[in-house]
Amino acid sequence: MNILMKKTAIFSTIFSVIVSIVVFFAMENSVLLAESRFSEPTPPIAEEDIPEDKIVETVVPDDVVTPIITENPNRDSLIFELGTADTNFLIIPVPPGTHRNDITIKNHYLIDEMWIIIENVAADFYATNIISGNRRNIIGGTFEIEDNNAILKFVLDDIYEYRNILEENHIYVEFVPPREVHNRIIVVDPAFGGSETGIVANDLMEKDVALSVALKLKELLDQTDYMVYYTRTTDNNLSDEKRVRIANNTRADMLIRIEADSNDSSIVNGTTTIFNQTFFIPHFGSPELAYILETEVVLSIRGNALGLEGAAADDYVIANATVPAAAIRVGHLTNAQEATLLKREDYIEKIAVGIFNAIQAVFEE
Repeated sequence: MNILMKKTAIFSTIFSVIVSIVVFFAMENSVLLAESRFSEPTPPIAEEDIPEDKIVETVVPDDVVTPIITENPNRDSLIFELGTADTNFLIIPVPPGTHRNDITIKNHYLIDEMWIIIENVAADFYATNIISGNRRNIIGGTFEIEDNNAILKFVLDDIYEYRNILEENHIYVEFVPPREVHNRIIVVDPAFGGSETGIVANDLMEKDVALSVALKLKELLDQTDYMVYYTRTTDNNLSDEKRVRIANNTRADMLIRIEADSNDSSIVNGTTTIFNQTFFIPHFGSPELAYILETEVVLSIRGNALGLEGAAADDYVIANATVPAAAIRVGHLTNAQEATLLKREDYIEKIAVGIFNAIQAVFEE
């Protein structure tokens, strides 16, 4: 315990120096936060103004889907009304008698698509019925019929949440910036995925370690009312540019990236946290997020704190975020003892608990 207290004192001193340097650098260069590129809808309909029996629930799927551009012989283009509509809503016709329970709306934000699944629809319904209203956020759309269900897939120009209502055989959908809907937004970014393995050592791949921590963290976050955007929940790989875009365009309260570490010396072990040192954010920024992350994870796993580091140019996701952003490197795969720990489910769970505690601590400040 004395050793841990000494390490904590040393770590706090180092952190204070780093924060002072970062703040001075940011003020000297007058770096300002990028403003949201979303415009205010005019006039919006508040969720509380819509009768509950008219609202169709939006689902955020856990899985990653195939993009709409994939060839499918059963898919056809939706018909959109020409001209500009004097309304905030995209207006989608549905067959007479359709109930809200017959409709599922899915937000596939990883590929900028909205899917609307409607039960019991004739095969030619959307081949002849026109979609009207405000389509400024729509790039294009297709539909397909599977087991008498119509699947409408809309390609969007950005990440949105939806306000919607079912009335008089039409679904009215308004696209709104996530920040208008959610008070607390988190982006969780498990590094790498797919063919991008990251560090490989001691029978471990960084992509697998990062994903296993993220999935354990998801179990905890699912019990809260936070809005969490995950850059992946399966073994797929999203581009670094898209990962950054999710964080920046949702104006997230924090971006937490999960990585592992390595060293030429197999003796080196412990946790390091990388933070964005370019964008100065008043009150709470990347250095503060990194400090809390490092502290809470180390306390949870009773591990070795190696401290904070500014993101380098090749730390693309963290270096290019315009929201509080930090990457927690949860251990060295090149250290045999730490690699053994990272293969254990209970240890992965402790890391996830540490990250969760850090998130809670941020929102309690």
